[in-house]
Amino acid sequence: MKMKQRLLALILVDSTIVLFSIYVCSFILNAGYPSLTEILVVSSIVLLVVHHICAYKFKLYKRAWEYASISELKAILYAVTISIISTCLVQLLFFQEFLVRTLIMTWMMHVILIGGSRMSWRVYKDTYMVNKKDGKRTLIVGAGSAGTMVVRQLKQDKETTLKPIGFLDDNFTKHGLEIMELPVFGGTKDINEYVEIHRIEHIIIAIPSLNREDLNRIVKLCTDTKIKTQTLPRMEDLVLGSLQVSQFKDVDVEDLLGREPVELDVDGIAKYISGETILVTGAGGSIGSEICRQVARFSPKQLILLGHGENSIYTIEMELRRTIPDLSIDTEIADIQDRDKMYAIMQKRRPYVIFHAAAHKHVPLMERNPEEAVKNNIIGTKNVAEAADIAGVNTFVMISSDKAVNPTSVMGATKRIAEMVIQHMDMISETRFVAVRFGNVLGSRGSVIPLFKEQIKNGGPITVTHPDMERYFMTIPEASRLVLQAGSLAEGGEVFVLDMGEPVKIVDLAKNLIRLSGYSQEEISIVFTGMRPGEKMFEELLGKDEVHNEQVYPMIYRGLNKNVDFVSIQRIIEDFNEMDLDTLKQSVLDIANFKVNPKKVYNLN
Repeated sequence: MKMKQRLLALILVDSTIVLFSIYVCSFILNAGYPSLTEILVVSSIVLLVVHHICAYKFKLYKRAWEYASISELKAILYAVTISIISTCLVQLLFFQEFLVRTLIMTWMMHVILIGGSRMSWRVYKDTYMVNKKDGKRTLIVGAGSAGTMVVRQLKQDKETTLKPIGFLDDNFTKHGLEIMELPVFGGTKDINEYVEIHRIEHIIIAIPSLNREDLNRIVKLCTDTKIKTQTLPRMEDLVLGSLQVSQFKDVDVEDLLGREPVELDVDGIAKYISGETILVTGAGGSIGSEICRQVARFSPKQLILLGHGENSIYTIEMELRRTIPDLSIDTEIADIQDRDKMYAIMQKRRPYVIFHAAAHKHVPLMERNPEEAVKNNIIGTKNVAEAADIAGVNTFVMISSDKAVNPTSVMGATKRIAEMVIQHMDMISETRFVAVRFGNVLGSRGSVIPLFKEQIKNGGPITVTHPDMERYFMTIPEASRLVLQAGSLAEGGEVFVLDMGEPVKIVDLAKNLIRLSGYSQEEISIVFTGMRPGEKMFEELLGKDEVHNEQVYPMIYRGLNKNVDFVSIQRIIEDFNEMDLDTLKQSVLDIANFKVNPKKVYNLN
């Protein structure tokens, strides 16, 4: 039914109900004898007019009554009550009396008939229009408001293949009750029993506010049943409206390994980003693109996306233009190894803040190509930092890695030297230079999770280097938020580190992925291949002589600064083209691990 037709139909129905209510009530109270007095006629006209005004005010003609709930009933009560009170006032004003019993009865009949006419559509739809086809027998974990919404949507969705059977909830006071005509069987600890008894074929975890620990526990219980398990979107996605309750998603290993997010100092971040020109290098990468998304939330004057790969820059540019159409965006396709181009861009754009995310990060690849790690991570960083200094940038935030601590790989060593370059630049520049150091990022390009997922997709096996290898993990959004927060805390020269909790064994990560994919280790095996060149068994976030116990922000630490051997760094850059690869590799490792005796040392303590 079209909107105009629907509106006309509702107006006609309501008009009939209003006039029927007042005249029938008057008829009843006059013992069956009609009494078309002047006061009754005037009252009926006033009641009708005010009702339609209130119906417009409370949007009774715009509501989707097939989804009617308490709020719709409250709107009806407000509209009817105001209509009756207005009629009463007109009677007193013009007739110096009011028909008490008639108006009270009219109010009751009015509410019943208006409410009944609306709710009957929902009853009809729920009873006759909902798809009656049998679907997968679905168990809902969580009998709260989210679980109730899930069941309501599943019952109303004619296209769904899921049929809700009942709830599980660890709140024992709900056990044995019925919600949305479905029973609450019991708690999650007995899920295996309920799955078997009720022949469950699908499970939905409907508790979006669960913390990581409880989610991990419930997911393990659910996946141990070998039944496909899905969950609701995160609470922040529901609140922002980016996802709907009905958009169930498979449980990702990121949901289990990611820590509880650090709360941001929104005002502090907004203070140095809002209304300013922000430039992000490596803007098309996993971290760089997420930094762009986070920066965009704080209404910068302009966001400059700088990257070497045109396809990745185009992708993030189109995403931001679609999601935040009012954001001023521009792009620069450039290589940070091109010193002249960096100077030209900085002079042209004059950014207030630079987030430097461009880097080579793959350990085995950089072991085989150490010259590329030096050119990009050291020389490239130096180019961008010096260009920022000349352009008068206020704050420069570099993305570093936990592999920069006591590095055994070329990649880690070049990132540590890049930190030294930043600390040196902070000493000689008016720009505030800082670095942010964190561990492995879940789901980023080249990380183990996409690799493991691809291996599972191909039927296995999953390859793990060593059964005891451990790594720290964090999510891409969390890493990016830390970068933004670090910029607001920067005084100059710091290396900020996030407290990332306990490290995770890579083999446990592989086992979780196998389980979440619906397989057993008999179906998808794990093969140990041995450690690769440059890899460490355990990663560190701070060296022993860098530890600073004081938090500068909840979950954020500032590492104690060490001596910067900039003379040796400069010598490597000057002699770069004449050095063979083995010498180059050993030189960067020696400088990063402070094994060189330089002619001059800058003390930053």
